[in-house]
Amino acid sequence: MIEIKNVRKSFEGKVIIDDVSAKMLPGKTSLIIGTSGSGKTVLMKIMIGLLSVDSGEVLYEGEDITKMNEKELKNVRRKFGMLFQGSALFDSKDVETNVMFPLDMFTNLSKEEKRKRVNEVLDRVNLADVNRKFPDEISGGMKKRVALARAIVLNPKYLFCDEPNSGLDPQTSLVIDKLVKEITIEYNMTTVINTHDMNTVMESGDHIVYMYHGKKQWEGSNKDIIYSKDKELNDFIFASEFLSKAKEMSMMGDKSKV
Repeated sequence: MIEIKNVRKSFEGKVIIDDVSAKMLPGKTSLIIGTSGSGKTVLMKIMIGLLSVDSGEVLYEGEDITKMNEKELKNVRRKFGMLFQGSALFDSKDVETNVMFPLDMFTNLSKEEKRKRVNEVLDRVNLADVNRKFPDEISGGMKKRVALARAIVLNPKYLFCDEPNSGLDPQTSLVIDKLVKEITIEYNMTTVINTHDMNTVMESGDHIVYMYHGKKQWEGSNKDIIYSKDKELNDFIFASEFLSKAKEMSMMGDKSKV
C-alpha cells in the first residue's frame, strides 16, 4: 500500500501540490487524472522520490520515503516497475536485451535464468518470438507491451505508469489498459497511473484521484465518476471525451486516405 498524507509542494513560492492525501491499495489500479498544470505529474514524481516535499508524508507499507537517505530510497525503488510515456526502449538493443536490462542491473541470475524470465514476461504480454527484433521493427503498441514486460520483469510490488496510452490508437489503448489491470491483479501490485485518457479511467479506474489546481478535487471509482456532481470534474470528463472522439475520427480519416 502507498499512502500520501497532507503532501504539499511549491516551486519559487507557487504552490503546486496543496495538502493532498490519498491511499493506493494492492491489487488495484489507482489513477491520477487532471488537466495539464493540475499537479498530477508533480504528485507522481513525489511518490517515486524524484521530488522532495515541503511538508507531508509518502508512506510505503508505513515507511516514509520523504525521510529516507539515498541508499534507503534506492532499496525501495528496487520494488518499483516503471512504464514510461514514450516506452523509453533502447533503440540499439533488441527486445530481449531491453527486457533483460533490470535483471542485469539488480540480480545475479545466470544468463539462462534471465532469458527464461524474459520469455515468461514477454509471453504474459502476448509477445512471443520477438526477442531478436529491434524497437524500430515493431509497432507502437508492441513497443508499449515490451516496456510493460520490462516493468514487471523484477516482479515489482509497485507499478507506475505515465500516460501509458500516449500515441496509441483507441483499440490498442484498450489492449494496454486490459493488460495493466490483469497484471495488477495477478501480481497483487499497487499500480498508479497518471493519465488524462477517459478510456483508461473507465476501463481501469478502481480508484481515481482528480487533481484540480494542485488540490485533490474529487476521489472515487470509475463506477462513481459518472454520477459525480463536481462541476470541474464533469467539465474535464466532457472535454476529454470530446477530444478522444475527435482524435479517433481523425485517425479513421487518415486510414481512409491510405
